[in-house]
Amino acid sequence: MNILLIGSGGREHALADKITSSPHCSQLYIAPGNAGTSLLGKNVPLDLKDFNAIKSFVLDSNIQLVIVGPEAPLVEGIVDFFADDDLLKTIPIIGPSKQGAMLEGSKAYAKEFMQKHDIPTAGYKAFEKDGLEKALTYLDSHPVPVVLKADGLAAGKGVVICSTIDEAKAEIKEMLSGKFGDASATVVVEQFLSGIEFSVFVLTDGEDYVLLPEAKDYKRIGEGDTGLNTGGMGAISPVSFVDETMWNKVKSRIIDPTVRGIKEENIPYTGFIFFGLINVDGDPYVIEYNCRLGDPETEVILPRIQSDFVELMMAAWNKQLRNIEIKIDPRTAATIMLVSGGYPGEFNKGKTILGLDHVDGSRIYHAGTNNYNGSVITSGGRVLAVTSLASNMQRAIDKCLVNAERIQYEGKYYRKDIGFDLENVRA
Repeated sequence: MNILLIGSGGREHALADKITSSPHCSQLYIAPGNAGTSLLGKNVPLDLKDFNAIKSFVLDSNIQLVIVGPEAPLVEGIVDFFADDDLLKTIPIIGPSKQGAMLEGSKAYAKEFMQKHDIPTAGYKAFEKDGLEKALTYLDSHPVPVVLKADGLAAGKGVVICSTIDEAKAEIKEMLSGKFGDASATVVVEQFLSGIEFSVFVLTDGEDYVLLPEAKDYKRIGEGDTGLNTGGMGAISPVSFVDETMWNKVKSRIIDPTVRGIKEENIPYTGFIFFGLINVDGDPYVIEYNCRLGDPETEVILPRIQSDFVELMMAAWNKQLRNIEIKIDPRTAATIMLVSGGYPGEFNKGKTILGLDHVDGSRIYHAGTNNYNGSVITSGGRVLAVTSLASNMQRAIDKCLVNAERIQYEGKYYRKDIGFDLENVRA
C-alpha cells in the first residue's frame, strides 16, 4: 500500500524505518521529511497547516494509510478534516480527533479529564489572563517548588519550575503577558512532585489498547540533568524500576481509566497515547499526556517492537486491537542525541555532517538534517539520534558513544551520561 507519514524529525525517521520494514508498504511518502527519511521513501514538501494540499496529495497519490507524527496537525484537527470529507473519510489515518488531541493541546483540559476520571496527578489550579491578581494571591499560600505550565503547545518549553514564590510571581506575570504567545493565555499552577520520571505508550482504537515498550528520556542539556530543558537529549528502554508491580499500578490506575474515559466521553481516538509519568515512592502519577509518540523515546521503543508495524496501524483503524499480541525485543535500547552547538538557545545551521558511513552497530535516525549539494547538513537544534540495542544498558550506551564520536560536524554536542540515574542496575 501507499503510505503517507507526516513529520520531519527523529521520530518520523524511526517510524519510516519501521513502516518500510513491513511487506505491506509498497511506497512511503514523508511530508516534509529529512535527509534520513529520503533514504527510505520520497520526501514531499507539504505545508502541514495546509490540509487541502495534503488532501490533494493523498488523492493524487492513491494513499491508503496516513500516519501523523507530530502534535500540531492533530491539535489543529487533521483527523476531523479527514472524517468530515467525503473523499477522505474512508482512508485510514492514525491519530486522535481534535478533541482527543486536547489532552496534549490543553494542560487545563487534561487536568480536568484526569480529575473527572480519578487518575492520579498533581494538584493544580488554572488561571487566565484576566485572573492575574487571583493567581498572585493563590501563589502566596502555595508551597515551593511550584510548577507553572503554559496551557497550550509551547514546543516543550512551556514548563517552568520555580523555587521561590517571588520567582513564581514574576514568571506567571510574564507567561500571562504572552511569554509563550497564545500557549500561555492560560497558565496551570501545579503541585511539584518529587520522584523519577518515565514514559509509557499505548496504541489505542478508542476501546482497547496494546502496550508499547516504556522509556525514560533526558530533557536537560547538561550532564547530571542540569541546565535548560530541551526536546530530549537521549533515552533508555526498558526502564529498570518499572517492574510488574509498577506496571500493574500504571495499567489499573492510569491507562485503563484513561482509555475508559475516552470511550465514555465518545472521543474519537485512533492512535498513540504518551503518558508522561513520575514514580513517587512507588506510586505512578501523570505529569502530562501527549497525543503522539515522544521524541527521542520513539527512537528506543520502535527498534524493540518486532511486530509488523503497518499491521498494528491497520488493526487500530479497524478496531481489532483486542486480537493483537505485540512482540517486544527483550534487549535494551539506548539513544543519544547529537545536537547543534548553542542548542536549546541560538545555534547555526548548514554544517556539513561527516562520518555517517563509518557508523557500525548503531542505527542513526535523522532529526534536523537536509540534503544539500550531495552532502548531509544540519538544519535543526537536535540533529541525529544514535540508537543501539544490546544485552544490557551499559553495552547499548557504549555502542552509542563509540558511534557518536565517529560522526563529525562543527559545534557537535551530546551528553555522555544518558542513563546515569539508572546506574545501580547496570550489568
